[in-house]
Amino acid sequence: MTNILIKNGRIIDPANKVDMIGDLLIENGKIKAVGKIKDATADTIIDAKDKIIAPGLIDLHVHLREPGREEEETIASGSAAAVTGGFTSVACMPNTDPAIDNEATVEFILNRSAAAKMANVFPVGAITKERKGESLAEMGQMVRAGAVAFTDDGSGVQDPSVMLRAFQYAKMFNKVVMQHCQDDCLAGNGCMNAGYYATILGLPGMSPLAEEIMLYRDVQLAKAAGARYHAQHLSTAGSVDIVRQAKAQGLPVTAEATPHHLLLTEKECETYDTNFKMNPPLRTQADLEALRQGVADGTIDCLATDHAPHLKSAKELEFPAAPFGIVGLDCALGLYAKALIESGTIDWPLLIKLMTINPAKILTIDKGTLSEGADADITIIDPNYKWKVDTTKFISKSQNCPYNDWQLTAKPVITIVGGQIKFQL
Repeated sequence: MTNILIKNGRIIDPANKVDMIGDLLIENGKIKAVGKIKDATADTIIDAKDKIIAPGLIDLHVHLREPGREEEETIASGSAAAVTGGFTSVACMPNTDPAIDNEATVEFILNRSAAAKMANVFPVGAITKERKGESLAEMGQMVRAGAVAFTDDGSGVQDPSVMLRAFQYAKMFNKVVMQHCQDDCLAGNGCMNAGYYATILGLPGMSPLAEEIMLYRDVQLAKAAGARYHAQHLSTAGSVDIVRQAKAQGLPVTAEATPHHLLLTEKECETYDTNFKMNPPLRTQADLEALRQGVADGTIDCLATDHAPHLKSAKELEFPAAPFGIVGLDCALGLYAKALIESGTIDWPLLIKLMTINPAKILTIDKGTLSEGADADITIIDPNYKWKVDTTKFISKSQNCPYNDWQLTAKPVITIVGGQIKFQL
């Protein structure tokens, strides 16, 4: 296996509270040394001057569509898009066809990932059988096969008694339960945020209460069960407050935010462009600002793309009929930098923390650090690299993305997985 010496970079490793100029040596797929390294020999030498050497970025919320919808994305294409975006590990959601709700499907995901030899793919199992919200899936068997967490993402578990049992079972395996917070009765047939713009556009709206009521309910259930709970893709100021209050009580509650909810508002829907249709929907400017503040003060623990590929033909349907979701793996880092670094909300060490050790801890995976002996999953970032988003050049099989032609600053230039260079700009 090739030994790699990365020299002269800004090493940011939040897990070990490291922020310094130095070198990093990789031997046999592991991190051998970090710091000022002299007289080291290596097959490959990388000069990282003016660049950031970070633990491999982790996205704990992506949709890879396989099995069942391979025309939109596959584990191979999605994990290739991931490394292009600087991600060395991703957690894939179970709303596939069939759902990831049993041991065999978890093993299928892992086998496909091993064959692709790109980013590490960690399967997230369904909470309920076929994601119907009625009876629990075989959680213990999925854990045995390699599932790292549980969610019915795409659907919120409507029955509180089912959700409580899910918390009780997940606690036995020390796995986190992740929830797409949406009360279907309140969400109705909404396709964008309920409010002024939905009214003038003549589109059915989705009340923020649909998210907030389920989130509040789940916090109480998790508290009763003593289980870990993760709120997916927060979108409202009220949700941020609920998570903040839960943390103040010392509850093991975590949350994530997406690039689109940190950058875009409901106003974007004025053009009826379905690339701005996602679930939860884009909200108000006040919600966006509350989410950024939640990132800054630690209420929001990590960042996630909610990468959701769809065929062009599906997204060309009229707004109410088109599917929810956009892709984001290929361009996420530049979007996070625009939303959070350029706005002065946070600095690079915190951004790296939100994308490495924090999601690793939530998923309880041994990733997200540059500790000596750790897997050599590393992302080298040029924080000053200026580039334009071109969706036609995405590695993802789908291009349903609202950021085409956006000018961004910051880009991964090298992605290393298990000591092997998987992407180099």
